[in-house]
Amino acid sequence: MAGYAFFNYKFCTLSIPTMIAVRHFKTFVTLSLLATVLFSCGGEKKEEAAQDAGSTQTAAKATPAKKKTIVFFGNSLTAGYGLDDPSQAFAGLIQKRIDSLGLNYKVINAGVSGETTSGGNSRIDWLLKQPLDVFVLELGGNDGLRGIPVSETKKNLQEILDKVKAKYPDAKRVLAGMQIPPNMGQKYATEFKEVYADLAEKNDVTLIPFLLEGVGGESKLNQSDGIHPTAEGHKILAENVWIRIKDIL
Repeated sequence: MAGYAFFNYKFCTLSIPTMIAVRHFKTFVTLSLLATVLFSCGGEKKEEAAQDAGSTQTAAKATPAKKKTIVFFGNSLTAGYGLDDPSQAFAGLIQKRIDSLGLNYKVINAGVSGETTSGGNSRIDWLLKQPLDVFVLELGGNDGLRGIPVSETKKNLQEILDKVKAKYPDAKRVLAGMQIPPNMGQKYATEFKEVYADLAEKNDVTLIPFLLEGVGGESKLNQSDGIHPTAEGHKILAENVWIRIKDIL
């Protein structure tokens, strides 16, 4: 029995150095496991932080800049009277040009057929309830055809320009010039033409000398009434406008 007891003791009992080694091994294993857990947690936090940062950047890129607004305020010429599609009018063609160049502007066609400068002056207050960055004024042709006194036409146009500036002082203003045939007499036609150049200089606004340049009087570019441009005519009008406004966009 004594021999058995001795044998068991020698076989099952560890020496002191061995016990110390075992403790060290256990400690090493424990620390290794702890380090693994901490590293794993830290990695997850870094990954989450990276994902959050990436999501923020993606959201920022996905939010487009607010587009600026160009308002074309006029009569049937602006509205595109007689065309199959209003987008064929010069204002719509300007929008297509803007889009093709990647410019951050949207066009609003505020043309009303038959509008006079008096009607426009009454309507402008309502229109100015919405923000705008560029204002293109195309009115006066119907005044001339009706023989309205030039002084009244000029006064109305001036008041419209004043209202736009008062409401949106930083907005760019553009005035589309108009000419009329000498049906009302050459003196009237000359004075009418001069209104636009005078107002442009006085108010320091961009002037389109004659909106219908290259179209007025050309039967093939006008509808049967001889007044309103065809779709092909509007392409020329759009070019007349673009030449003058491209540098202010």
